[in-house]
Amino acid sequence: MKQRRTGTEPVTAQSPLRLRRTLAAGALVLLVAATVRLALAAHAAGPHSSPGPTVLLVLAVVCGVLALSALVDLVVLTRRLRRAGTEDKSAP
Repeated sequence: MKQRRTGTEPVTAQSPLRLRRTLAAGALVLLVAATVRLALAAHAAGPHSSPGPTVLLVLAVVCGVLALSALVDLVVLTRRLRRAGTEDKSAP
C-alpha cells in the first residue's frame, strides 16, 4: 500500500538503499575486525597493562553489539532492495 505524497520531494525521489547497504557492509567488516582484535588484546593483556583487560573486553563487547546492529541493518536493507526490485518488475 503506497502512501499519498505529502511533501515537496520530486516524484522520482528514491531512498539511497544501495549506498546504505554498502556502508552497513563496510561497517560490519570493520566492527567484526575490531571486536576480534580487542578480544585478542584483552586476552593477552596482563593485570598491569594499560589499558587493562577489562577495558579492552568492554570495548570488544561494544564493537560486537555494533557489528550485530550493522548485520541486522544489512539484512533489512537487502530485503527492502529485493522487495523494491520485484515491485518494479510487476509495474506496467
